[in-house]
Amino acid sequence: MGSLVGHVAPGFGFLVIGLWHLYNHIKLHALLPDSYASLPWFPASKARYLELYLIMLGCSLSISMELFIGPRSHHPFDSDGTIPSYHLHNFEHSEISTMFLVYAIFGVLLDRMGPRGIKNRLTQLLAALAFGQQLLLFHLHSSDHMGVEGQYHLLLQIVIAVSLSTTFMGIALPSSFLVSFVRSASISFQGLWLIIMGFMLWTPEFMPKGCYMNLEEGHDVVRCSNHEALHRAKSLVTIEFAWLLILVSVLSVSLYLILVKIYGNNTEYQSLRKDIELGEESDGAESQITSRTEDTLQFVQDRDSFAPFNIGR
Repeated sequence: MGSLVGHVAPGFGFLVIGLWHLYNHIKLHALLPDSYASLPWFPASKARYLELYLIMLGCSLSISMELFIGPRSHHPFDSDGTIPSYHLHNFEHSEISTMFLVYAIFGVLLDRMGPRGIKNRLTQLLAALAFGQQLLLFHLHSSDHMGVEGQYHLLLQIVIAVSLSTTFMGIALPSSFLVSFVRSASISFQGLWLIIMGFMLWTPEFMPKGCYMNLEEGHDVVRCSNHEALHRAKSLVTIEFAWLLILVSVLSVSLYLILVKIYGNNTEYQSLRKDIELGEESDGAESQITSRTEDTLQFVQDRDSFAPFNIGR
């Protein structure tokens, strides 16, 4: 992070994952409103672990950029082996990516080897820990908390807190569609807010009146000429956040109405018993739905629509 690309790239990742989850949770609930159970991640139709592999790739690239590619010396240490103050934020950002990398890796391992009935909750717990660490590091961020960037980070913490709380709630309430819906929308919100941060903080044309970019400790920081300009700039950030909240709310509920209309009357599913061999079509891999739904239902994918996940693998 600390640059336009450093915010836009991870923001795009959060946005894609959030929309992917939002779409699949709505579809799953529309098809099985009485037997809905949330999933920590969704298998793709062609590659089961595509979502988790993309998270691994994105996190690995982020860690490399923060610690090895971005620094001029291609390492984040000073000549005496210590961490210079201007690289502290690189370590903070890389630790966020590392925790999400751990979540994705163990998501695959738990799916392959984890005990049935608890593996999804363990995976969700790792996701909650990742959001918790993200919230902690942004709250105690080594970068400026008082300026315009600090205002963006402050509002970002609110969204992360929603993602964290709903992820924890999802462990205890796997059948709550509303919890999954809010969590997915909040992840999308995180992505959009990071993208906006990238453009608004590192594009000179978007600087608030009376503010400018100043090179400090190796990276550009937004500074304002006086207190009035700073107050105005922070107020504009809050207004941006409020408008984005309205936009995300409208789009999320609109997507729900559209997908419910498409899938709500689809009764193409069949009951399954526990004794059906789940691994016949995918080398013994278990389904990724929670145990209650996993034991009773299998979706029949609509031929004319994109199949976002295979429940009956």
